[in-house]
Amino acid sequence: MNNLLITNILRFILLLLMQILIFKQINILHIGPVYPDIFIYPLFLLLLPLTISRQLLLFIGFISGLTMDWFYDSWGLHASACVFLAFTRPFVLRSIEPKGGYNTTYGLTIRRYQIAWFLQYCAWAMLLFLAFYYSMEVFTPVFILEIILKTISGFVASMLFIIIVMLIFNPMD
Repeated sequence: MNNLLITNILRFILLLLMQILIFKQINILHIGPVYPDIFIYPLFLLLLPLTISRQLLLFIGFISGLTMDWFYDSWGLHASACVFLAFTRPFVLRSIEPKGGYNTTYGLTIRRYQIAWFLQYCAWAMLLFLAFYYSMEVFTPVFILEIILKTISGFVASMLFIIIVMLIFNPMD
């Protein structure tokens, strides 16, 4: 088997276990009636190689979201948000492309592209993911304030833990 394939499968399993066993169980922020969720599992989609085809990326996003839906009992909410993230990932990457372009042999990690670039990439992607997720959760503009509050607080909490996870594990690819 390909080393890259094994690495990404293990990464998915590790992030899935961390999401379900740790982050699903805690609520660190409480803003009025808003309990934002901490999501680190989208990091799996963000760290997939640049050379992956768009169709495969969308399929992997669907399967990873469906897996999360199974554990969260959320009936397609995570699947739709992951497909949205997989769909918007190329646009985010294109908008923050380094001057020399991307080296397709490298993974999209802090080690390869430095922390400032990675934070920008992760921040835009997670902001889009969370805004979509919370919008689909209530599926009405009536709760726009709640959607904004959950998106912002979920973004801060998720980014904090994503940075911690990335600095602890610091993967090469």
